[in-house]
Amino acid sequence: MIVYGKQICRFLIDRHPELIERFILAKEVGKREFATIRQTGKPIERVDAKKAQALARGGNHQGWLCEIRPYRYVDTGQLKESDFLVVLAGLTDVGNIGAIIRTAYALGADGVIVSGIKQLQSEAVVRTSAGAMFDLPVAVVPNLLDLLNELKQWGYTLYGAGMEGDSIEAIEMAPRRVLVLGSEGSGIPKRAMEKVDRVVTIEMARPFDSLNVSAAAAILIYRMRDV
Repeated sequence: MIVYGKQICRFLIDRHPELIERFILAKEVGKREFATIRQTGKPIERVDAKKAQALARGGNHQGWLCEIRPYRYVDTGQLKESDFLVVLAGLTDVGNIGAIIRTAYALGADGVIVSGIKQLQSEAVVRTSAGAMFDLPVAVVPNLLDLLNELKQWGYTLYGAGMEGDSIEAIEMAPRRVLVLGSEGSGIPKRAMEKVDRVVTIEMARPFDSLNVSAAAAILIYRMRDV
C-alpha cells in the first residue's frame, strides 16, 4: 500500500514507524530529514519523477512516498462498548470521508463506521484523514440497515442528521449515542432514516440550504462529544 506526501510520511515516522515497509524518495531532502528517515532503519529507494507520479497515481507526492502495511479495518464488535460512534451512510467521496475521520479523531469520537458501500479506497482515505485513521478505529459495513439494527440492539441511541429535525443545540444527548451522516447528494436513505431515534439539524443564522457534509459533521460531532 503506497501513501504519499510529506505530511503523511512524517506522521508515520513520528507515530507509526512500525507500519512503514520502505521509503520512496523522488527528490533530495534536507540532511536532518534524511537522518530522521534513516533512523527508522527502513529501506530507502530513490526513483525518478515519472515513476513517483505513477506510484502516486498522479497525486501531489512532494517527492515523499511510503510503502506501508495494508490498513486493517476493525470489526464492529470491537466498537460495541464505545460511547460515541459516527456512521457514514452511503458517503463515497474520499475527501469527505477522510476529513470526517480526522474530525472524529480530533474531537473525541470513539470510532467511525463507513456503511452503504462495498469497499473503501484505503490509500486515499489514509491521506485525506492525515493519518488519523491509524489512531481511530474504522470499520466498513456494506449493509447499512443491518448495521443500524445491530447498533440499536447494543443499546445505542441513533441521531440522524437531516434538514428538518430538532436543533442539535436543544437536545440532551444519550450516554451511548451514534451520529448518522448521509451523503451530500441524497442524505440518509429513507429506510435508514426510519430507524434513527431522532433527527437532528443545525440551525442556520442566514437562509441557506445546507453545509458540506464534512463541515456539518464537525459541528455535530463537537456538540455530541460530551454528555
